[in-house]
Amino acid sequence: MAKGKPPGDTAVIDEYRVLADAVPANVRIMHLPEESVPLYDVGLPELGPATEALLESLRDEIAAKVPIDVEGVTDPKKFEVMKQRFLDDLRAVVRKHLAPQDSSKLDIVAGMLLHRMYGLGFLELLLADNWLEELAINGADQPLAVYHKKHGWCKVNQKLAGEEEIFNLASQIGRKVGREITSLHPIMDAHLLTGDRVAATLFPISTAGNTITIRRFARNPWTVIHLIEGSTMSIEMAAMLWQAIHYELNVLVAGGTASGKTSLLSALAALIPPTQRIISIEDTREIALPEALHWNWIPLTTRNPNPEGQGEVTMLDLMVSALRMRPDRIIVGEVRRKAQAETMFEAMHTGHSVATTLHADTVEQVKRRLVEPPIAIPQTEVEALQLVLVQFRDRRKGIRRTSELAEILTGGKSALEINYLYRWRPRTDTFEQAAASIRVAEEINLRTGMTHKEITADLRERTAILDWMLRHKLREINDVGAVMRLYYRDPEELLSAVKHNRAPELVL
Repeated sequence: MAKGKPPGDTAVIDEYRVLADAVPANVRIMHLPEESVPLYDVGLPELGPATEALLESLRDEIAAKVPIDVEGVTDPKKFEVMKQRFLDDLRAVVRKHLAPQDSSKLDIVAGMLLHRMYGLGFLELLLADNWLEELAINGADQPLAVYHKKHGWCKVNQKLAGEEEIFNLASQIGRKVGREITSLHPIMDAHLLTGDRVAATLFPISTAGNTITIRRFARNPWTVIHLIEGSTMSIEMAAMLWQAIHYELNVLVAGGTASGKTSLLSALAALIPPTQRIISIEDTREIALPEALHWNWIPLTTRNPNPEGQGEVTMLDLMVSALRMRPDRIIVGEVRRKAQAETMFEAMHTGHSVATTLHADTVEQVKRRLVEPPIAIPQTEVEALQLVLVQFRDRRKGIRRTSELAEILTGGKSALEINYLYRWRPRTDTFEQAAASIRVAEEINLRTGMTHKEITADLRERTAILDWMLRHKLREINDVGAVMRLYYRDPEELLSAVKHNRAPELVL
């Protein structure tokens, strides 16, 4: 029997099953007449009273017999190995005391114990739901809230036991990654070992109670094919961005909070030639690259100071360090401050290809944010940036779109001019080409010697390859990596396969 039975007078609009460490849960999304947002009804597995009592009595014995030092583990791969070893040992303990005949029930009990003793309890099941982008705990008196990719914000049919439980969860999360949250330090920015970002606050800073907000890191990273399939951008826009990434132009992705900036940046980074050295710099690890690029990729992340104020590693520190590592490409998670922007544009001017993100809602706003205080980069420096695209998130419809794609022109009457290449039309939900490229074409001509006619033909070839990938559903990150590896090694072979519509398994 599962906890959380659906109310009687409801309309079920979605239903599916999630699994976390062999622990199952049934999820129903429902419209309730009295609620303005859908209900996220999660049916949690339930143990009988006798089993619950026995497991509670065995907790100390299990902790002593099956120790697991999760506090000292910061490597996600090592943690997964340790967790699996713990589960195997835990099954033996459960089998000895409960002797369940059904091996699946044994796995469920072991998984539930793992979640209770060393995880986040039933929250582990919510974090295993790949339809969720956000999980919000807004205090013990309020139901949990989740942001669903299809249905937007939903209320969850579960609460936490009290403010102390929320505080304990936040403290547990912080300890695992060397962060601290106390009454003296009531705000914590951290992450789970899975890469999910965590923001926590304590009462009375958050006057309604203790809070935890978890932004889930995509388990199946976006690729350029996902973006085209989901109508985030047109295939022609994707082909132009691929061409820009190939020929080492500098790209900035702008947008508001949760508009998909970093996901899009990661999708573009997957198009980098596998012969190049990549350095990525982030506050929290979110960039995901195909296995074909892993061999010469150094992912760097910042570190907050310890409680004594020591040991901090800033994004600026990492950017300066990256320039000494002979990178071909530098990927910067987000530029926020003047010193970071200065170092980034210095890297561009010294011949490094840079891709980054910035909080801004339009290309014009990007320009103003860069050249006006507090960032205030000289316009002559900003000229190193060639392409800007803007991500827009429509919260009402639950969609994301690349609303503008533009190039930065130089040499005009003003130091910086914007040439809009593509725009999204919200009324028709379509993309239209606003103008032909000027600077991007000039830069590619300068770097390769290709004529305008050859550049246009090159774009058509890339569009055809992307269309072939769409038709054959080559959307996963390593599928994209395999296509890129073949393209950069033997483009003629790939183009022949595309022309004759050969099956991917015959050429990749």
